[in-house]
Order: sequence, then C-alpha cells, then structure tokens
Amino acid sequence: MNQPTEPKADKSGVRRHNLSLVLRTVHDAGETTRAAVAARVGLTRPAVSSLVEQLLDLGLLVESGKTFSGQAGRPGTVLKPADTGPAGLGVEISVDYVTVRVLDLTGTDRVRRTARLDNRAADAPEVLTRAARLAAEALDTAAERHLIPAGAGLALPGLVSGGTVRQAPNLGWYDVPAERLFGEALTALRPAAEGLALTSDNEANMAALAELWSGGPGALRTFLHLTGEIGVGGAIVVHGELLRGAHGFAGEIGHLAVDAAGPRCRCGARGCLEQYAGQAALLAAAGAHGVQDLTDRARAGDDRTLTALADAGRMLGRALAGAVNLLDPEAVVLGGSYPQLMPWLVPALTEELSSRVVSGLWTPESGRLRPASPATDASRGAASLVLHDVLADPLAHAKPSGA
Repeated sequence: MNQPTEPKADKSGVRRHNLSLVLRTVHDAGETTRAAVAARVGLTRPAVSSLVEQLLDLGLLVESGKTFSGQAGRPGTVLKPADTGPAGLGVEISVDYVTVRVLDLTGTDRVRRTARLDNRAADAPEVLTRAARLAAEALDTAAERHLIPAGAGLALPGLVSGGTVRQAPNLGWYDVPAERLFGEALTALRPAAEGLALTSDNEANMAALAELWSGGPGALRTFLHLTGEIGVGGAIVVHGELLRGAHGFAGEIGHLAVDAAGPRCRCGARGCLEQYAGQAALLAAAGAHGVQDLTDRARAGDDRTLTALADAGRMLGRALAGAVNLLDPEAVVLGGSYPQLMPWLVPALTEELSSRVVSGLWTPESGRLRPASPATDASRGAASLVLHDVLADPLAHAKPSGA
C-alpha cells in the first residue's frame, strides 16, 4: 500500500523557506555577498537578490561596503545580520543567582544582568517575579538600543516539561508553572511584553545548546555536557540535536547513583553523583566558603581540599564512564564551576574513564574531556534558542522597516 505523500509547498511556502535559507547562510558566515550566498545555497543570483532585498526591508540584514573577490566583475556588497531589530531574551534561574541576557541577531551580547540571590529562601512566584524584574530592566535597555524581543527563553533547574518545573529538589519546587508565572510578572512590570512568546527547558540543556551553537566550524556535534552548580546538571547532544528522552527528562546525570549506601539526596535517593561532585557537596567536604575559596585552597595545596576534589573527580569519572559506554560521545564538556576546578578534578576523573570505558579511546592524552567554551552558559543558550526561531521563520518575527 502506498504511503500518503507530504503536501507540496505552495509558492509562498517555498519563498518562506528560502528566506530562512538565505538568512541562516548570512548569519553563519557573519559577512558574505549575494554571489557567495547563491553559490552556497544553490539558488540563482536574481533569486537570492530578491530574497536579500526582502530581508533588508524586514530589517534582518544590513549592507556594509564593498568586497573584492580578485576575480573579474563588479565588487559585491557585504551582507551582515542586523544588530538592531529582533533579539533573543534569555533568563537563567539557578539556586543562588538569576542571569538575564539579550542577544542581537549577530549573536552579540547587548545587555547582561546578574543578581546574586538565595532563591531557596523565597517561594517560586517570588523568584520568578525577581527574574521578571531583572528581565524588564534588560528589555528597557535593549529598547534604547533599538532591539525588539522576538521571544524569551527560560533556563530552569530540575525537570522541565510543558512550561512547568515538575521538580527542582535544590529549590524545593514541585509542579511550578514557571512560564505562566514569569509571563504574568513580566507583563505586569512591562505591559509591552504582553504576548511575548516564551519557551523553557532545563538549564543544562540550554547550556549545551550554547556550547553547540558557539563552536563555529569543527564544533562538537555529539557530546555530553555537565554543569557544576549547586548540584550537577547534564545534557546529551547527538548529531547536533538535544536528546530529550520520551518525556523530556534525559540527561539527569547528577542523580545517577555512584554509591548505593551514600548520603541521602534531596531527590530522595541515596548516593547520587551530586552528593559528591555538586558545588554544595564540594564546599562542605573542603570546608570552603565559595568556589574561589575552594580554588585558592587547592592552589595552596590544602590537603582537605585536594582530597575533596580528588574524591569528586573519582565519582564524576565513575558516572561518566557509564554514560560514555552507553552513548559513545565525541567528548565530555565540563561547564559551570568545573572548568575552574579541572586541574584538581581531572587526574582522578581521567583515571576512572581510562580504566572503565571499554573503547579504549578515553586515555588521559585523548583530549576528549574539555572545558566549556568561554561565555557559554544557560542564559546564552536560552536567548540563542529564540534567535534560532527567527532564523527558521523570518516572516514570523519581523515587520517591514516602514511599518
């Protein structure tokens, strides 16, 4: 029996697709010409010129000077993504801080705010209102820079599904409708934000997206991403796509049991990885008062600190070895506080990986254990997710410059 075919796209659908194709090509190149775009996407130069003119009118591209290719013919006008117009708002809520970021279409930070807050001491609506207040201030600054939010991405701790935090044990949140509460608070503070499209995901997933999209040519496409915060977050990227699992909860490596008889975790189980390698556990084991204090003690050769870090590295290696055997990633990327602590975590961690990973590819010299790229965090991933929606459908997120 023949399977039904997909309906063919009409002319407007084809043009919509091609607008996205051209915009994404210019975005990925940073700077390019009409001729280079035509060669890259396989469309005729007149077709590309027509699409470019529409994108210029929509305020998504700008022209800048001339470029000489060294070949015969007239020089081409340089095309670049616009640094005004549609922008992405990213909001990261963690246990002890809130970060808000606005990115323009070039991927440049235009506004960034961080507030150090003990979010465990407040209920969920208050925390989300705090985040909305910071976001409203950031949007006011963005408006002065001629940036218009195309949407907002929320990076949230714990299990996130359908705009709701199903559980975030480190905050004591259960079934919190985070998108709705944040949206209502933001609209109350800034009425112009009413109807702003919201999306949300686990903070580790958002950080992994930031890593995926910031790497440029040769970037990792299949990797595990760990974030060392109060707990331990994890995300899995396979061939450039997040592996979410059947219910969107994949990647909870912080709650892998590394010692069945270990201490009780906030999730209710015993011996979870974050009870050994999470920031709170590390600080308690070392008797330190913050990550910088922990780092200073390690540099000074404090025995208690070095033992705590070695134990954490060993437990990280034990958990990661199982994940590597199961998923066969190109690399493991360590984010959050881990890059700062890698000199003391890595020896025990790589020893575990070397002895437990069956492929034999994870030797200390393999370079498969890497720090996260600088300036990639969950707020950047959340803002970038909004911008990817703009790139995917420019017509849905822009108005002609004369409107």
